[in-house]
Amino acid sequence: MGMICILVAIGIGLQKKGVVDSLTSRKISAIVVDVCNPALIMSSILSGDITAGHRDLIMAVILGAVFYFVLIILGLLMPFILRSDKGKSRFYHLMTVYTNIGFLGIPVAKAALPPNALIYIIVANVFYSLLFYTHGLMVLRSGKNSSEDAGEKENVVASIRNVLNPGTIMAVLSLVVFWYNFELPPIIANTVSYVGNATVFLSMVLLGVSIARSNLGKCMRDIRIWFFILIRMILLPIAVVMLMRTLEFDSTSILAMCLLSAVPVGNLPLIQTEKMGEDTTTLSSAIVVTTAVSLLTVTLLLVLTYNITV
Repeated sequence: MGMICILVAIGIGLQKKGVVDSLTSRKISAIVVDVCNPALIMSSILSGDITAGHRDLIMAVILGAVFYFVLIILGLLMPFILRSDKGKSRFYHLMTVYTNIGFLGIPVAKAALPPNALIYIIVANVFYSLLFYTHGLMVLRSGKNSSEDAGEKENVVASIRNVLNPGTIMAVLSLVVFWYNFELPPIIANTVSYVGNATVFLSMVLLGVSIARSNLGKCMRDIRIWFFILIRMILLPIAVVMLMRTLEFDSTSILAMCLLSAVPVGNLPLIQTEKMGEDTTTLSSAIVVTTAVSLLTVTLLLVLTYNITV
C-alpha cells in the first residue's frame, strides 16, 4: 500500500507539471479500463499463482451475491440515514452500491492481497456490470418524470447492452479458463501478461492525476460525505470482517471482501449522470473525497485485517 501511495504521488506530480492533461487522462483511462484491466484479470489466472479450486469459485459467487444484496439494501437506507435532499437520494444509493472495485480494486488486490483473493474480485466485477446496467440505471432514472422515461426507453436498452464490455467479457472468460484449467499458447499468455502488468502503474497514476485536478478542499467541506465515508468505507468493512471471522471464513476471502467493502465511490454513476445532462456535483465531490481518504482507510483496514486473520 505504501508503494501504491508512491505511484499516486507520481500521478499528482505529472499533473502538476502538465505532463498529463485532461485529454491524455481520458485516453489513458480508456486504455486501462478496456485493455489493461481485462488483461490483468486473465494474466492473474494464467500466472499459476492462484491455487484456489472449484469450491472457492462457488464460494466467491455466493459471497458476491450476498454482498451486493446487502449493498442494495444499504443503498436504500443510506439517503435516510444521511438525511439527504430528495433529489439527491438516488445518488447516495448509487454511491453506496457501485464503488471502484475494478479500476482500484483489481490493481490493489494484485499488489497487496494473496493471489487467491483475485477470484473474489473478478466475480464481484461480473456482478457489478450485470447490476449497474440494470438496477443502477433504474435507480438513476427513478428521479425523472414518466414522459422523460418513456422517451428514453431506447437509451435504456442500449445501456443494457453495455453489460458486454471488455472487462465483463474477460472476467467471464477468465473464470471459464480457471474452471476448466485451460492453457493458452505461450505467445498469447505472455502478451496478456505484459499488457496486464501496466495496469497497477497506470491506474494509480490516473488516480493521482484525478486528485491533483480536483478542488479537494472545497469538496471536503460537505459533511454528508464524511458521514458516508464513516458508514460505507469504515464501519461496513469492519462489520464484514468481524462477521466473516465469526463464521470462520478463511483469511483470503476475508481480505478480499474487506477490500471490496472499503474501496471508494466509482466513476460509472458519474459518467451515466453526465450523459443524462444532470447535475453531477454530489457524485464528483464524493469520488474525489472518498478516493483521497481511501489511501488511508484502505491501508489501515487491510493492515488490521491481516493482523487478525493471517
